[in-house]
Amino acid sequence: MKTSLRSRTAVMVVALATAATLAAPATAATARSATATATTTTTVTSPGDTDTNSIGGTQSTAVTPPTLPRPTGTYATGRDTFLLADHSRRDPWVPEADSRELMVSVNYPARRHGGGTPAPYMTTEEARLFLVQQDLDKVIPPAVLGATRTHARDNARPARGRFPLVMLSPGFGTPRATLTGLAEELASRGYVVATVDHAYESTGISLPDGRVLTCVACERVKEAPDLEAMKKILAAVSAGRGTDLSFVLDRLTGERRDGSHTRAWRYADMIDPHRVGTAGHSIGGSAAVSTMAGDRRVDAGINMDGAFYGRVPDSGLGGRPFMMLGTADSHSPDSADTSWKEDWARLDGWKRWLTVAGSGHFTFTDTPELTEQLGLEDPTVTISATRSTQITRGYVTAFFDRHLRDRNRPLLNGPTPANPEVVFHNP
Repeated sequence: MKTSLRSRTAVMVVALATAATLAAPATAATARSATATATTTTTVTSPGDTDTNSIGGTQSTAVTPPTLPRPTGTYATGRDTFLLADHSRRDPWVPEADSRELMVSVNYPARRHGGGTPAPYMTTEEARLFLVQQDLDKVIPPAVLGATRTHARDNARPARGRFPLVMLSPGFGTPRATLTGLAEELASRGYVVATVDHAYESTGISLPDGRVLTCVACERVKEAPDLEAMKKILAAVSAGRGTDLSFVLDRLTGERRDGSHTRAWRYADMIDPHRVGTAGHSIGGSAAVSTMAGDRRVDAGINMDGAFYGRVPDSGLGGRPFMMLGTADSHSPDSADTSWKEDWARLDGWKRWLTVAGSGHFTFTDTPELTEQLGLEDPTVTISATRSTQITRGYVTAFFDRHLRDRNRPLLNGPTPANPEVVFHNP
């Protein structure tokens, strides 16, 4: 039996409310009986896998980790994960750090039967910190969340050819792992996808040397004396992420404007540097605009339910296409967040403003699939996990197909009977 969260905020996320207030951590729900409690030993089971992980206690209960929806494209999906460090910048949240550090997961089109090993979803420590923030660490064992099954394979042999690049940025305080399903879908459709964790802006980021970076920026926001101070911090987050993504583009393509960096990824020849897009969830969507405003190499962008703390310039984006995809409650033309209406007027190229009826802030991430399989639900969200996934994948892929691959995608022309939840706005 499913249980309801007692908070408007979706479960398993560190929320940034679109009305410029931090959402309170979700109150721990009473999970279904298969979910371990604080005094339960939880065995993480995997079909065909005899290895188990146990978490303290005295009673043994088998819990199957969630599984992300299978990608629908023709390619298998490979994944590489590595650390990038920009030594030209100090970290804005921890100035004593000698560089700005970014963990990057690159999903790429791979050959069928191309070998490799299953790619992990997130480390157990990342999962623990994520759950602690939501008061859910005693409800959902970290090892269960960390063992979520993905469809990518580490060290898979890449497919032949050159492919557009899409960069993804997660929500504030939210791990990059929550965009894994979208990254895998895009890779299966013929995109190289770089999903970025920005240092000190996630609940937990595990680095290769064993360090774990926590969300110092979240503390800065909580300490803000008033709303205006909070907005200034969040604007700095958006702008900083724009610089981060430009640096990632530098390192993946070897085309930094001052020529000072070589390519950081072993399969960089797969990337077509003349077809580049960016998308993000929540403040990651705001960062998509910040990136495009500062870097002409980025051809197209998507904001998924994020307030625009990084604003579209008065002069526009040079005619480049942009799509806004959000919740009906928070991002319709008459909603409290006026940044969408204001920035819509500044967009000077192809543009779409779409809202999804019955959706929640985290509809556009992996969260609906994970929570549904773990027996948790947000009663304020009426759209199913399946429809959340179908709509997000369908419209995001159609946008990049149209603008990075010059493919006709009628889905973006207007409302369709197959997607009655999706409303097109043109105020």
